[in-house]
Amino acid sequence: MSTPFYVSPEQLMKDRADFARKGIARGRSLAAVQYADGVLLVTENPSQALHKVSELYDRLAFAAVGRYNEFENLRIAGVRLADMRGYAYDRRDVTGRGLANAYAQTLGTIFSSGGEKPYEVEIFVAEIGESAAHDQIYRLTYEGRVADEHGYAVMGGDAETVSSYLRDNYAEGADLASALKVAVAALGHSADGGQVQDRVIPVEDLEVAVLDRTRIQPRKFRRILPARLAELLGERGPAETAPEAHTSETPTDLPPTPASGDNGGNGSGEPPVAPPL
Repeated sequence: MSTPFYVSPEQLMKDRADFARKGIARGRSLAAVQYADGVLLVTENPSQALHKVSELYDRLAFAAVGRYNEFENLRIAGVRLADMRGYAYDRRDVTGRGLANAYAQTLGTIFSSGGEKPYEVEIFVAEIGESAAHDQIYRLTYEGRVADEHGYAVMGGDAETVSSYLRDNYAEGADLASALKVAVAALGHSADGGQVQDRVIPVEDLEVAVLDRTRIQPRKFRRILPARLAELLGERGPAETAPEAHTSETPTDLPPTPASGDNGGNGSGEPPVAPPL
């Protein structure tokens, strides 16, 4: 009789965790940044139809990285749970902590189950309050662990490099334009082959949304379209060096350019006067 194959629980959990981490790291990073009027969610996403950032409820937003089909199922389940809880009780009873706990139970059960593979996803559940001190960003990992983030948080892709940039450049209480510039620059700050490089991400490849507490409507979620993004980001990338006037590369054997005027003279309409001998 052959000996049955045995794998220790520690090794099994380690293999499942490595599998999930590799799948998440293959995607692009996503950053959540708190600013003066709410929470900003930024990621690089060339697709205009498949969103990584979405609305959950009035003051709640959902953002995820990893396999699209897996976190889309989680998003739909969260929307249904929020709608049912708000309809059965009150809209104020739908909180980010409640949804984060529900997501944590689901992810933890799937990760520890031996019948199916773990989800290759990480999730942000963001909630805004009446003031910046009451804003919350919950980060949920593939194994169902919940972390309460403050200021900023990054997941997916090269998260460590992006986090290091935000650690050095993040300013608490910044306005939307300043927070957006820092977040986009952080996403373009990546390590390629051991070297850290800065690249300019095109506006069309950015997916940006905010939870804005200054909105009059009960629903505080708002997407920022490319036209508005271009205004907020302004000029980006290295500026082109303008040619200096009268440099050594300018030919000296050419006649001087005449000033503007009717007769090409001194600009007053009078004929040019010859210089004295």
